[in-house]
Amino acid sequence: MEEILFSIRNCIERGKINKKSPHPADLRDQDGADELTLKAIEQGIPIDRILQDGLIQAMYNVGERFRNKQIFVPDMLMSARAMLAGMEHLKPFYSSKQIKPKGTVIMGTVKGDLHDIGKKIVSMMITGAGWEVIDLGTDVSTEKFLQSLSSHPDAVIGLSALLTTTMQNMEMTVKDIKKFSPATKIIIGGAPVTLDFATKIGADAYSPDPQGAVEFLNRLSILKN
Repeated sequence: MEEILFSIRNCIERGKINKKSPHPADLRDQDGADELTLKAIEQGIPIDRILQDGLIQAMYNVGERFRNKQIFVPDMLMSARAMLAGMEHLKPFYSSKQIKPKGTVIMGTVKGDLHDIGKKIVSMMITGAGWEVIDLGTDVSTEKFLQSLSSHPDAVIGLSALLTTTMQNMEMTVKDIKKFSPATKIIIGGAPVTLDFATKIGADAYSPDPQGAVEFLNRLSILKN
């Protein structure tokens, strides 16, 4: 059991998606996160252990390495894709309630901003940490955030902006969400965003990196439970 869980973690951390993936070179023609996750399920390893000790632990390690500048954005993207390949095999267990997500996060890049890469990376990291993510995409209006929040009233909101010119829209969105649902937690991020700005506009948290967002959400989950 421990050997296959280690192999899943290794594949995710090194970005080995499946057997056909040429990267990394020393794992060429070997099973990737896709095949190994399926094998772990077929061997009867508890689903929660596959998730916690395989996928979630791997993405935690990836997040720490990114934070410490040991890996960079392309490496993180490869790891996230490997994690998602394994996660596909676990989705039926979410539907059957054998796996319960820690919570729901509604993610979106604010109105007027079309940048998507950073938000996608954070979304994939949050998914890898055991949360359900509803990704609204880019150029998301306040109304669209509120509509999604109406359907998922317990969700956390994640807002992204990469342009200083769209930070004003982020401020307006935060204020409108808080007016609509004062208890809703909001975390913001993006290249021009700072902790001071988050405090100024009334957001509940700011993170300069994906791991910080995951840590904030996990603290919320602990407090909730």
